[in-house]
Amino acid sequence: MTDRTQFEVREKPFYQPQRNEVALYEAAYAARLPVMIKGPTGCGKSRFVEYMAWKLGKPLITVACNEDMTASDLVGRYLLEANGTRWLDGPLTTAARIGAICYLDEIVEARQDTTVVIHPLTDHRRTLPIDKKGELIHAHADFQLVISYNPGYQSLLKDLKQSTKQRFTAFEFDYPDAALEAAILVEESGIDAHSAERLVNIGAAARRLKGHGLDEGISTRLLVYAATLIERGVAPADACRMALVRPITDDRDIRDTLDHAIDAIFA
Repeated sequence: MTDRTQFEVREKPFYQPQRNEVALYEAAYAARLPVMIKGPTGCGKSRFVEYMAWKLGKPLITVACNEDMTASDLVGRYLLEANGTRWLDGPLTTAARIGAICYLDEIVEARQDTTVVIHPLTDHRRTLPIDKKGELIHAHADFQLVISYNPGYQSLLKDLKQSTKQRFTAFEFDYPDAALEAAILVEESGIDAHSAERLVNIGAAARRLKGHGLDEGISTRLLVYAATLIERGVAPADACRMALVRPITDDRDIRDTLDHAIDAIFA
């Protein structure tokens, strides 16, 4: 039997609600409905799932999806050992057995022929067939499936099938409003409120460039990184260039525009 304590979220994760998403998630969990969370990079999707697992007192198993992930990576496989073979459950199977919340992060990165394995778990059947073992797992009563992805990266090659999308309830996340985002920076990094507000202004300026030279704006996560550097004594302009500008663009014109904004705001 898998030790479920290794998957428990023991400490309360910091999460600042934006609207009524906590109550809505609780309602979805009470009905054991699968949940899809859509939103830009670094806006708090994963933190929200961690917070809800802690609040509900349920173990959480997180899978970072990628294009090389196979169905066996989710379900499990036989391992060859000195004395023969041994079956090893994958994270999805483990979650279904012990009643954990299974969180598939950035699911569109996985191949579509891999993600179809979740279908029987997301309708009235709540089952997981393991063809290699000839076993049919009936999901634990506490099991729930949660997926997330960034709609900004959607394409014909990287999108969910409608047959997958229409098995989920959904939340649409965005970056917090300015006051809430500044409060998050203060809480996460210990930075003073005035500096937090200035960082949020830089983030807002970069987000206005999305679609005009930037594929994605500066995330709340990167703002926390910059705030953390400043709180540790790094000069604000240097911290911003290091944490906010250089990671998101190699375009000289965009970089210069953001650097000028940083100099103006932290002058």
